[in-house]
Amino acid sequence: MHGWFRKILKTGETLSIQREKEEIITPNSVTSVASLSSPSASPLPAEPSGKSPSRPQQLQLALTSEQRWKKKYDLFVCHSSTDSDMEEATRLVLSLEAAPHKLRCYLWHRDACPGAAIATEFAHALKESHVWALLITPSFVQDDWCKYVMHQVLAEGPMSNRMIPLLQNLPHTEYPVELRFYYYIDLSRNPDRGHSSVNKSVLRYLENLAQKELKSHRKLDMSESSSQKDKETLKQCSPATSTLPVTNVEEK
Repeated sequence: MHGWFRKILKTGETLSIQREKEEIITPNSVTSVASLSSPSASPLPAEPSGKSPSRPQQLQLALTSEQRWKKKYDLFVCHSSTDSDMEEATRLVLSLEAAPHKLRCYLWHRDACPGAAIATEFAHALKESHVWALLITPSFVQDDWCKYVMHQVLAEGPMSNRMIPLLQNLPHTEYPVELRFYYYIDLSRNPDRGHSSVNKSVLRYLENLAQKELKSHRKLDMSESSSQKDKETLKQCSPATSTLPVTNVEEK
């Protein structure tokens, strides 16, 4: 665990370089998709009835979805404090943060708040992330903080398809028992292909969020339309009120 504190106290140059990279993922920089910030995210446009959006439209809907911007990060990357694991995690994040999708990623050695309690910082970052990636290496299975994050992830969403195990240079016999019923991505042979798979997995999750949001909007529109029709029907069926003339009654 001491390694985490040494890495967090690393000065100057490394952190400044990483902060420059972080500028890629600010909401204001996503101009190619939509100029959004979390509070100002626009509702999804309604699609014509019976017509499914094309693939580019699905990606645009996913990246501009109000549900996406309700969380600060698209992906939380958990890794050990060894230099090799930090370098691999950084390569993964930089590939995901690059154009055209510019996913928002959390790296503890870059994004953690100095002075914050580690457990609190991790719990907050996990809560603010849509998907969680675990870089499982020989160092990962020996790191107490990695085990802590892994169990937090399993408790938060055990069957939610939000966790992505990434296996690298680890014999299958040493693979965590808790994760043996989950599919993983092997980075050992072709890291670039693995990074691409992570990118697709995150986008697929965001697309599912956008589709749920779109269906919710359609149901709301249908409900409002039905309610309006009911009101009109009741108005048409109600008897017209008539005003009876006031007459003088004469005695016969």
